[in-house]
Amino acid sequence: MQKDNICVSIIMNCYNGGKYINEAIDSVLAQTFQDWELIFWDNQSSDNSAKILQSYEDERIQYYLSEKFTSLGEARNQAIMKSKGEFIAFLDCDDLWMLDKLEKQIPLFNDSKVGLVICDTYFFNEKGVFKQLYKKNKPPVGNVFSELLGEYFVSLETAVIRRTALNSLDHWFDPRFDVIEEYDLFVRLGFHWHLAYVNEVLAQWRVHRSSLTWSRSEIFPLERRLMLSKLMESIPDFDQTYANEIKRIERICFLEEAQIAWKEKRN
Repeated sequence: MQKDNICVSIIMNCYNGGKYINEAIDSVLAQTFQDWELIFWDNQSSDNSAKILQSYEDERIQYYLSEKFTSLGEARNQAIMKSKGEFIAFLDCDDLWMLDKLEKQIPLFNDSKVGLVICDTYFFNEKGVFKQLYKKNKPPVGNVFSELLGEYFVSLETAVIRRTALNSLDHWFDPRFDVIEEYDLFVRLGFHWHLAYVNEVLAQWRVHRSSLTWSRSEIFPLERRLMLSKLMESIPDFDQTYANEIKRIERICFLEEAQIAWKEKRN
């Protein structure tokens, strides 16, 4: 029987991720920190994802099948609603954790101001590791709202969130977003809570062409502008206080739109 007082809830969202699920779950089972539950949210997969997941007999692993296919943001919210942990971590079914990830991140929450803890990560593909995210420049820590807004630097598989910090927001992941749902969430967290960082590579993010990041690039500028509109409505004098950050986001949007036009052979 599963206990109620769980330290870490690990959210794993899946849509036809059967190719990599075993590696992801095995990296959770190998954690040196063992006080966790895994919430596996199947967003109406049509492959063998459910069969693979249900082959695991560990009572800490819980499988949920969505009643219908939803946006990724809504799927993450539904999974979080099933969780009980004091802290929330994320590992998509194609990414990996190093065995001491949770052990090294959880202690940083001893600072009551910290709502989010991240670590370094490797980006890798079928050919191997090709980038270490923070190898040259370490991320800022503490009150990092303006930095997160102007140049988003968090990779989801590295993140652990204090539940009380998450619940302090008026909403979690915005279901209207398909590609920047985590950017929007962590920016809003950064406005109220501090960020802490473990200067070690404790995770790995898999890059592949079936990833939503690659397959739906045309909606990035649309969602970035919607996020700006939300922040303008919720933060007093947002457009004046963060004018430089807003200009940076607009430049990114224009560049993305130009790249899309070029790929579509439009002038």
